[in-house]
Amino acid sequence: MIEFGPAALIGLCIGFFWGIGCSLAILYSIYLGGYRKAVEDSLAPQKSKRFNETLVKIQSRRASEKA
Repeated sequence: MIEFGPAALIGLCIGFFWGIGCSLAILYSIYLGGYRKAVEDSLAPQKSKRFNETLVKIQSRRASEKA
């Protein structure tokens, strides 16, 4: 382990944490983009076909859970 060097271990740790942090930041930005689009669709006066289909599925699922 000493041959490997403490600098290499520190670099490995920093690189690992940097990579994980960047990946999480990218996933979070993708999530927020989808969330913004969903809010825009829900506030639009004319609902899209996909929005209406999803709303029907949700309502039928809720009705079956209550029964």
